[in-house]
Amino acid sequence: MNDVHSDAASPLEVKAPSAMTPDELRVLTDAIIAALKTVYDPEIPADIYELGLIYNVDFDDSRFVTIEMTLTAPACPVAGEMPSWVENAVGMVPGVAGAKVNMVFDPPWDQSRMSDEARIALDMW
Repeated sequence: MNDVHSDAASPLEVKAPSAMTPDELRVLTDAIIAALKTVYDPEIPADIYELGLIYNVDFDDSRFVTIEMTLTAPACPVAGEMPSWVENAVGMVPGVAGAKVNMVFDPPWDQSRMSDEARIALDMW
């Protein structure tokens, strides 16, 4: 499996699955991140990737993607819908075989996971 971690404090680190060249890995990773950045919490003007809601993205040699994500709060009104939004966005990436989201709440999300881009969008300095 290939891990793509979201952490506002550190850059993404990825290892190529055995069937992918480094260039293929970079292109697929960039496309998955771009797809994640199209999904927004309707109540927050920042995408889920920049908010730090994506905890882990794994993809295997078959290019099936498994995503661990959280919400800003467990009682989020779109908790039932957001996983399918993420699965649909990532599933549309060329070369991705499919996507599955696993919701996790440990560790709990907090504002330290937000990127500088999200902090600027939300005026949270």
